[in-house]
Amino acid sequence: MPMINENISRRGLMLVLSSPSGAGKSTISRKILGRDRNLAMSISATTRPSRPGEVDGKDYIFVGQPEFDKMVETQELLEYATVFGNSYGTPKTPVETALSQGHDVLFDVDWQGTQQLKQNARDDLVSIFILPPSIEELERRLYARAQDSEAVVKGRMAKATSEMSHWAEYDYIIVNHDLDVSVAQVESILAAERLRRDRQIGLSRFIRDLGVRQ
Repeated sequence: MPMINENISRRGLMLVLSSPSGAGKSTISRKILGRDRNLAMSISATTRPSRPGEVDGKDYIFVGQPEFDKMVETQELLEYATVFGNSYGTPKTPVETALSQGHDVLFDVDWQGTQQLKQNARDDLVSIFILPPSIEELERRLYARAQDSEAVVKGRMAKATSEMSHWAEYDYIIVNHDLDVSVAQVESILAAERLRRDRQIGLSRFIRDLGVRQ
């Protein structure tokens, strides 16, 4: 996707994609990241041990629990949660640096993480919830991935209803009937949000240079 108004400085935005497992969020994220040079994935801090091939500072920022707890206490995290006994959170400073330089940051968080981001950075946040076309199709996709046991799939299906009940808390809703269409819709939302007047922080100067009185 080309840059918009390259001669006008812009504050970046935080783009959140949420969905129940199997609705297509991860695939959509990979597609738009590969096509947009001004969008990068947020890097979370975590207390879980690194896995083979993972790089500290690239895949995750690996920290001990005492250090993570201190980050929470000193309000250094935009959002955080505990999952299966491990803590995860988004450090505030790298995100703020990216936004101030006009870069956009993509977040893969659930509705609870989105609520925290909304509380801490509402003006920078653009949130999208991805829905499946039907419950039957969601279940079919989960089985088609062949990644989980039947018990795990049933657990994901049971959780999906609860997750989807938070759809109204998001700015935009996309029903993922077709992957290419859904990717195009996310890109359209991103393009429009980049053009918001309040995000184009260099607009006043640009208008002044045009000779327009303000």
